[in-house]
Amino acid sequence: MSVILVNDYFKNITIIAHNQSLSFMQNVRTLSKSEAQTVKDDNFHVKIFDSFLSLKDSDLFFQKLLININWRREKIFVWGKKRTTKRRVAWYADKGKKYSYSGLTLEPDNWDQDLFYIKQRIQNITHQEFNSVLLNEYPDGSVGMGWHSDDEKELGINPIIASVSLGAERDFLFRHKKDKSKEPVKILLKHGSLLLMMGSTQHHWHHSLPIRRKIKDKRINLTFRNIV
Repeated sequence: MSVILVNDYFKNITIIAHNQSLSFMQNVRTLSKSEAQTVKDDNFHVKIFDSFLSLKDSDLFFQKLLININWRREKIFVWGKKRTTKRRVAWYADKGKKYSYSGLTLEPDNWDQDLFYIKQRIQNITHQEFNSVLLNEYPDGSVGMGWHSDDEKELGINPIIASVSLGAERDFLFRHKKDKSKEPVKILLKHGSLLLMMGSTQHHWHHSLPIRRKIKDKRINLTFRNIV
């Protein structure tokens, strides 16, 4: 099986076999760091801003969010037993905007000024209003996220999810929910990047953050949403 890799600085998509190196690229154009890469095909629509935040801002927000956010640990049931995950989460939103997933219901904290600033930056680019953000803190590459889609009913039809990455660079995978003939898609999420998942992507594709045990650094992910 092969994987479609969306390369960091190239607009085209290159097919790479699992056991092969990146040895051939055709019709490649180098992008400036401020440009967005768009991938759109058959119910799959994403846009990647490699340097949505400057390095200085990315470093600053990463440190401030680690300290100032009201982090909590998820408690989930695995094989009938309640367990506390290594991943820490937080939910900030407009008043009354609860969020439920995987049997959990999160009550919102009031907007932190840094989160509100990042939200406004995204809204200026997307012209889309967001009223909430889910934060996940991954202590290192031994912690990931399994296959899922952000298609809960409170997100409405064809939700736009704006995902900001801070900290360790991690790869992010997509696979079609039903059509196994469609190639999985792999995107490298850099420090300060913004990934927009749009259209009917959530209804037709799963995504995951795979475990990468060689990665020893923390990562914070912010996914801005609109609860209807």
